[in-house]
Amino acid sequence: MKRTVAVLMLLCFAVLAPARALQLTDDRGVSVTFAQPPARIVSLLPSLTESVCALEQCQRLVGVDRYSNYPVSVRHLPVVGGGLDPNIESIVALKPDVVLLAASSRAGLRLESLGIKVVALEPKSHADVRRVLQTLGLLLGIPEEIGAGRLWRIIDTSVSAAAQSLSPQARSTRVYVEVNRGPYAASESSFIGETLARLGVKNVVPASLGPFPLLNPEFVVRANPDVIMIANGDVKRSMQAMVPYPGWSSIKAVREQRICVFGVEESDVVVRPGPRMAEAARIMAKCLEDKAR
Repeated sequence: MKRTVAVLMLLCFAVLAPARALQLTDDRGVSVTFAQPPARIVSLLPSLTESVCALEQCQRLVGVDRYSNYPVSVRHLPVVGGGLDPNIESIVALKPDVVLLAASSRAGLRLESLGIKVVALEPKSHADVRRVLQTLGLLLGIPEEIGAGRLWRIIDTSVSAAAQSLSPQARSTRVYVEVNRGPYAASESSFIGETLARLGVKNVVPASLGPFPLLNPEFVVRANPDVIMIANGDVKRSMQAMVPYPGWSSIKAVREQRICVFGVEESDVVVRPGPRMAEAARIMAKCLEDKAR
C-alpha cells in the first residue's frame, strides 16, 4: 500500500513539475534558452522553412521571407522581406517566440535588442543538413526517433537509391553545375558537389576554388564537361546562357546538346541544402541518365 502511494505521489510530481528549460547553441555559437518549445515561428531562410515543415510543424510558422515558397501552404503566410535584411517592424508585429535565420543575416542583433529570441542555422553541407534537422527537432520538442532521425534516414536512403538508379554510362560523366549567372558554379566542396559525388559522377570544378566560385568562362572551356546543368532559376536567361560565354560553343556538352536547364521549381530544389536533397539527387540523376544516352 505504501509503495502504491509513493508511486502515485511521484507520478503527480512528474505531471505538476515545470518542464525543464530548453537550451541549444546555434551556428553563431550563441546559447539560446526557451522555457518551452516555440509556438510562433518566423523563418527567414527557405531551407529552414522547409525543414520545419518536413518535421510536420508547418502550423507553427507565422511569417516567412520572400523566397520561402515550399510547401505551398507557406505561400499564404505573411512575408517579412528578404532573409538577409528583413522588415524588422513586420517581424515584431507577428509576435514570434523565435526567429530562424541564416548566420550571415544582419537582422539577428537588431531582433535580439528588441527582446526577440533568434536561432541562426545555416546548412552548407549534407552533414549540416542533418545537424540542423536535429537542432530544429530539439527546438520543436520532437523526439529524435520520430523526427529528425527518421527524416534523415529517409533522405539518406533516397539519395543512395538515386545513385543506384544510374547506369554505368551515366556514372562515368564529367559534370558542370551553374547555380547563377557569372558563371557561379557548384564545386566539389558544395552540398551540390557532395550529392554529385554520391551519385558517382565527376564534378569538373575542384573543391580548392571554394563551394560556389565565380569562374572565368574559359575555365569551363578547358574543363570540357560531358554534361552541363543550369540551376539558376531563370529559365529564359538559362536558355540563352550558352552563347554569351566566350568559347562555350566548343564545349563537348554544348556541341552535343547535353545540357539540362532546370525550371524555377526544380532549381529551388537543387540549390537549397535542406530536406528535399533526395529530390535534388533524383533530378540530377534523371538529367545524367537522359544525357548519357
